[in-house]
Amino acid sequence: MPQLLLELLSEEIPARMQPGAARDLERMARERLTAAELPFERLRAFAGPRRLTLVVDELPAAQADRSEERKGPRVGAPEAALAGFLRSTGLAQDQLTERDGAWFATVAHAGRPTPEIVAEMVEAIVRGFPWPKSMLWGEGRLRWVRPLHRILCVFDRKVVPINIDGIVASDLSDGHRFMGERTPFRARDFDEYREALAGHFVVLDADERQSRIHSGAEALCHAHDLELVEDEGLLEEVGGLTEWPVPLLGTMDPSFLQLPPEVIRTSMRTHLRYFAVRDRAGAMAPRFVVVANIEPADGGALVAAGNARVLSARLKDAQFFWDADRRAGFDAWLEKLKGVTFHAKLGTMAERVGRLELISEAIAPAVGAEPKRAREAAHFAKADLASGMVGEFPELQGVMGAYYAREAGLARGVAEAIGAQYKPAGPSDEVPTPPLAMTLALADKLDTLTGFFAIGEKPTGSRDPYALRRAALGVIRIVLKSEVRLPIRKAVQDWYRSLKAYLAPGRGVYVSAPRTTGWLGIDPDEPDLGIDPYLEEIEAALITEAVWVIEVDEDRPVYFDRTVVGRRPPTQPVIYSFRAARDVAEEVTAFMVERLKVSLREQGARHDLVDAVFALGDDDLVRIVRRVEALERFLGTDDGANLLAAYKRASNILAAEAKKGELPAGAPAALAAAPREEQALLKALTAAEPKVEAALEAEDFAAAMRALAALRAPVDAFFEKVLVNSEVAAERANRLKLLSAVRALMGQVADFSQVSG
Repeated sequence: MPQLLLELLSEEIPARMQPGAARDLERMARERLTAAELPFERLRAFAGPRRLTLVVDELPAAQADRSEERKGPRVGAPEAALAGFLRSTGLAQDQLTERDGAWFATVAHAGRPTPEIVAEMVEAIVRGFPWPKSMLWGEGRLRWVRPLHRILCVFDRKVVPINIDGIVASDLSDGHRFMGERTPFRARDFDEYREALAGHFVVLDADERQSRIHSGAEALCHAHDLELVEDEGLLEEVGGLTEWPVPLLGTMDPSFLQLPPEVIRTSMRTHLRYFAVRDRAGAMAPRFVVVANIEPADGGALVAAGNARVLSARLKDAQFFWDADRRAGFDAWLEKLKGVTFHAKLGTMAERVGRLELISEAIAPAVGAEPKRAREAAHFAKADLASGMVGEFPELQGVMGAYYAREAGLARGVAEAIGAQYKPAGPSDEVPTPPLAMTLALADKLDTLTGFFAIGEKPTGSRDPYALRRAALGVIRIVLKSEVRLPIRKAVQDWYRSLKAYLAPGRGVYVSAPRTTGWLGIDPDEPDLGIDPYLEEIEAALITEAVWVIEVDEDRPVYFDRTVVGRRPPTQPVIYSFRAARDVAEEVTAFMVERLKVSLREQGARHDLVDAVFALGDDDLVRIVRRVEALERFLGTDDGANLLAAYKRASNILAAEAKKGELPAGAPAALAAAPREEQALLKALTAAEPKVEAALEAEDFAAAMRALAALRAPVDAFFEKVLVNSEVAAERANRLKLLSAVRALMGQVADFSQVSG
């Protein structure tokens, strides 16, 4: 059967857009061919620096003829209705079929030739292609990522007639921009096309380009007893920059090796797209790999030398920043942070540092870190943002802070924590393990999460401008790996307590509760006086109510008004305002649990089990996961599956009875005349209750499940032998109490109504 070959040749396509473009081209073609009822055997899409290519194998020459049945008006309907139906179908009345009191028409459709459909498909794809950014050029109105020059489109070795804004399809394409013959070549199927591209110095497949780069670079390094520093992201990017990749080994000035290796690698990677090289001992080597897009006549000596000069210029800048930063020091940077805005509604970076200090100090004991050290690490954590090196290389924030902390003589653990504060930066990044590093990393992410929720900047759909989902997953990974017990609601309360960091002469932190209104402040004449320790009501309101940072001019350190009834906003000028802490705590907890479900689902866990556990109100991520794991194991047994079915049956009975009126309250009794099965269930329930409660108290969830499993046989026997809706009112009430007690006991372990199955 025939083959379709399509190539869209343009100016250079940004490397970062190429993988997505290949996926979009394949998706759009697949959707349109499927909608046109054109079957195919295989569909492939390729993307490179200058071209998008689509190959569809085994397409039919035309659509198959098809027919459709349409239902018309009822028999005996007005003539106008029948006439309209006949016009829409193009049939006469004697061609209709009467069935079930209505007219039916069978309309035949002749299949259209595939080239006609392909022409429409290609124009629709080109005009509607979802480039992240596109442009206009010349006098046309067509938008493409870069000016589109050629369309090669052949079906069954014949050109498909297409004209899009004056670009007429043909069977011609161009090879490499600089190498080989620069005249167009002809291709009428994919084999000819791929072979011709290779002959014109173009590697079509992105994986093959990356393989050439990687194997060539490794061979160069091996020949000089060196090792290539692996970088998959850079490999993918460089593969999208070159059509005919040729790795070359360059040399740099060894004096630059005194710079931190991260600085050298970042300069190479970010600005120049070079691969770093190390010696067999793992130390940075004064060499680099650059990938040319041509085969140099001199073997690459001139290209390597030119790139070495460019790298030296970059590293001289880095050397200047390194020396200048070490002279400047932390005090100057911390002062600069007062003028750096973190977010207009959250304040400056210096104010964020104040929050981080208090949050780190609060959560340190739970993580196993020393609170004083945690506060010290938070104090210096963001200072490097004001350094020259991070200004030049933003990717090195935190990393440079750690180097500068060591240079300044700060404790090793503090420097380590500063360097790890942004980890994990993604799903493949490592999780910090030292307690001090975990504390700062958690504080950083919790401040980001809670702060933006507190000002109403929550993620919506695909919109997440502040990377809150990534922050939540970072918290989850740290907590689960280290098994840190950090309830989310308490962490949010710690954030609201950290708002005391905004206290300064002329500023107050204002809260208003139903029966308490007041603000905390600092006396400018006695700044060390701080917060009045007796204002417990204000302290309590701080972690439940809305909070404002206000301007104040009172001389007293604290203003407090007990006479106001009902919440009210401040009358003083407002600097920052934050939503009610109780609402933010619930929203952040739900958000974190939703992220936990995503994470567990990726690991193969059932999200409905997370819902069943979270319904209990637990916000300890470690405990939630332990419950989920125990519940999943339990439900995988016969006892668990049968007990789940019994729970649902009991719940259905209780729900039906609840519709008739209130369920009987109180504990079930041991009625003398009760059937043996009823008495056995009550006895099993009485024995299981203390075991379940003790196991839950000890967080031995497997033991709690085993205690529940003991109910399986008595519950089965009860439902088999006992009539719940007895005609004797006392018997009926007692049996409903018994089912309520079974449901309540199981509900201490999980909300089984949330479990599917």
